[in-house]
Amino acid sequence: FLDISIKWTTQEAGPQKYLHYDPITSRQLMCDLCPPGTYVKLHCTAGRKTECAPCPDQYYAEDWNSNDECQYCNTVCKELQYVKQECNNTQNRICECTEGRYLELEFCLRHTECPPGFGVVQSGTPETDTICKRCPEGFFSNETSSKAACQEHTNCSALGLKTARKGNMVHDNMCHESTDASTQKCGIDVTLCEEAFFRFAVPRKLIPKWLNILTDGLPGTKINAENIERIKQKHSAQEQMFQLLKLWKQQNKEQDMVKKVIQDIGLCENSVLKYIGHANLTFEHLNILMVSLPGKKVGKEDIERTMKLCKPTEHILKLLNLWRIKNRDQDTIQALTYGLKHLKAYHHFPKKAIQNLRKVIKFLHSFTMYELYQKLFLEMIGNQVQSVKKRCV
Repeated sequence: FLDISIKWTTQEAGPQKYLHYDPITSRQLMCDLCPPGTYVKLHCTAGRKTECAPCPDQYYAEDWNSNDECQYCNTVCKELQYVKQECNNTQNRICECTEGRYLELEFCLRHTECPPGFGVVQSGTPETDTICKRCPEGFFSNETSSKAACQEHTNCSALGLKTARKGNMVHDNMCHESTDASTQKCGIDVTLCEEAFFRFAVPRKLIPKWLNILTDGLPGTKINAENIERIKQKHSAQEQMFQLLKLWKQQNKEQDMVKKVIQDIGLCENSVLKYIGHANLTFEHLNILMVSLPGKKVGKEDIERTMKLCKPTEHILKLLNLWRIKNRDQDTIQALTYGLKHLKAYHHFPKKAIQNLRKVIKFLHSFTMYELYQKLFLEMIGNQVQSVKKRCV
């Protein structure tokens, strides 16, 4: 009789077994498999369990097994590869291409670099190449890179500047300070009240579905397809929501129902201004506040320009708006909550200002936002939003 060992795997709980023919007793026995990192030194008998032994150096066993010996570590790293994981008793040596390269057949090739006008949409890995895509309208790339994505054109007007040269797919908008006093405005594209309301009314997971409701369900003058496409190309999903609602509000500001919503948002903004409009913070204080916020920072030049173009009552609101523009997909209210925790470390930061900022956060999370939500969404587009919510739960 041949000595036959058959590996046998079971889905049931308990020790894993394999079928072994014992030539001495001429019986089929169910022996315990040896665990990873070992091999079968002696098969089981009627009176003895399987005896396992550790794999020697430069040998390995990845799985539970019934083998009489371990496998040899035979992988050798080639040119432009390095040892990511050295051979041990449970796995073969693992090689990986060096930084900036990926494995194609047997060669480590350099990651593709996206040319100007194209950005990285998927970074290269040791196994895959870079994926490039042409920059959409409103975005640019002015470098050859295997890592850089397309960047959004600078919003000159949001910075209180004038567009000197319109950007394209290979260069940014060029901004400069206007000498015309009438064009120098302290503009805020989305206020704290609008942001708090929009984020409250439409949870993040509903945004893709809800964008369609925005264009079809809201009453009054509809947003035309050209504007919708332009906004979708220029902005992320969260930002699309802000911009579409803002455009719809502007197009329908003469309607009585919309006038009421605009009036309520205005009352909200007056309340916010009451808390933080008279903080009279210095340049140093404003810089500390901006540094305390997470994400991309609002720089000192932006603070100086804000203090030059805006009234003292608008300083904090404008700087928070600039932070939102730099951190499009983040929540300004959450960022401000995060920042207040870190302001405690600055003992010379006015305590009264911290207290008032806390009041703003509490107010924007209050029942007032829900009342405003009811007026616009439940009264104006009925059960459409509710049905979308139910489908997404």
